[in-house]
Amino acid sequence: MSSKTCQWEKVALQGIELEDPHPHTLLKEPVVPAKDNILDCIGNTPLVRLRRIEEAENLSFEVYAKCEFMNAGGSVKDRIGIRMVEDAEKKGWIKPGYTLIEPTSGNTGIGIALAAAVKGYNCIITMPEKMSEEKVNILKALGAEIVRTPTEAAYNSPESHIQVAQRLNKEIPNSFILDQYSNPSNPLAHYDGTAEEILQQLDRVDVLVAGAGTGGTITGIGRKLKERFKKNVQIVGVDPIGSILAQPDSLNTEIRSYKIEGIGYDFIPRVLDRSIVDKWVKTDDHESFQAARRLIREEGLLVGGSSGSCLAGLLKIAKDIPSNKKVVLILPDSSRNYMSKFISDDWMEQNGFLERPSPLDHETWAYLPVTALPLQEPVTILGNVTCEEAVSILSSTSFDQLPVLDEKGNILGMVTQGNLISQLMSRRVRNQDPVWKAAYKQFREVRPSTTLAQLSRIFRYDHYALIVSTQKCYESAGTLTEKKIVSGIVTQIDLLEFLVHQHNSHHDTEQNESDKFPKEEKRNHHD
Repeated sequence: MSSKTCQWEKVALQGIELEDPHPHTLLKEPVVPAKDNILDCIGNTPLVRLRRIEEAENLSFEVYAKCEFMNAGGSVKDRIGIRMVEDAEKKGWIKPGYTLIEPTSGNTGIGIALAAAVKGYNCIITMPEKMSEEKVNILKALGAEIVRTPTEAAYNSPESHIQVAQRLNKEIPNSFILDQYSNPSNPLAHYDGTAEEILQQLDRVDVLVAGAGTGGTITGIGRKLKERFKKNVQIVGVDPIGSILAQPDSLNTEIRSYKIEGIGYDFIPRVLDRSIVDKWVKTDDHESFQAARRLIREEGLLVGGSSGSCLAGLLKIAKDIPSNKKVVLILPDSSRNYMSKFISDDWMEQNGFLERPSPLDHETWAYLPVTALPLQEPVTILGNVTCEEAVSILSSTSFDQLPVLDEKGNILGMVTQGNLISQLMSRRVRNQDPVWKAAYKQFREVRPSTTLAQLSRIFRYDHYALIVSTQKCYESAGTLTEKKIVSGIVTQIDLLEFLVHQHNSHHDTEQNESDKFPKEEKRNHHD
């Protein structure tokens, strides 16, 4: 191939226009004029047909994805962020220089922080600890202050992200909570914007499938579609197992934690009009993350986990959708927020959502359960024990880490000797503070059935793991609660000592076998 640069010019020196040897293409769409600022780039997201998934699943209807991850801030919540801010400005509730406070799973916070950065507001976001570090980093980059709260805190407990936001609002002058959970601007942003775009992009909509968090998206879009198509459109809500948004209540059979972010709650937000929803579908983490990966791999859509929940929910009801219908999926946010989570094979494997072959799989011990290890009886500590007492307990028990439980036996976190000392020395906690304040919330859980091969892979990233059994308890008729019970702590040393013992036992067995014959073999050789 020639390394020379192209010598062709449209007009030669003699003034003769030469034939162009290069192939060219025309712009497919008119170019959008320059915008005044990035907030003007929110909305007008593409609607894309999922042809490969239609073919792979042998679907007889058309599936279209509303690509909300292509908004300026990366999610559907950009729409409500700017709408709530501008509506509050029009009413005179806020003005530049005020502090905007918002409890959020992250995406609404990003939408509000984006508006705050452009318009000149301060911004404080309260957010549960389970939400991804990518969201935290984006928020910090936008200038927001982050306050993390316990994931397990009920919405009405003082430690929840909602109640912490309320407390900060009372303490900080000229602060304002936009409150996506009750603000009518939330569903209105979708009634006026998202739904109207869909109606202009598609001649009809027979089925809408959307996840529900605050419920603003499904309420706003669903209401406008119902007005347009009456009973000819079906609104399907997707709710993660562990949440209580779905109806009838009999669908919410288990109350437990889940890893999907942005959908599901333990209370019914005011902006969620469940009468709009014709059918609810429950989905779990495993199928949601796998479906999200399919959207990325098969359709090239760089989506987040809750988009996978929508696809998984659709596939569960696909057999009930007649041929030639048009289905719209709402894909709420971007994979940008989850690079260290479900996008990562390591994270998927650590959390039991992905099985990968290992060179250890052929070892005889690889398929033994973790309970085969000679572990000590578990020792736990109550969350209301003081940090000073916790140091003494750790020292007297010779444990480096202990599970922290509440009075009901729920796991609040782990307290480790090193982390506790570090927090005391840096004065992040005081001697008389309850130890739950110093508890480390990010820890690995394994089941008693977890194999040693799986455990060895977990120990590539973690020094210890909590062995947790689950107990299901009916709190009332039809309400099943899943409770976690600590049955042990396993460390890298426990596994290492077991493997050394296994190796020595195997070596001794081989040696005993070989000792039966060597002298006779040597004598025959010399003879």
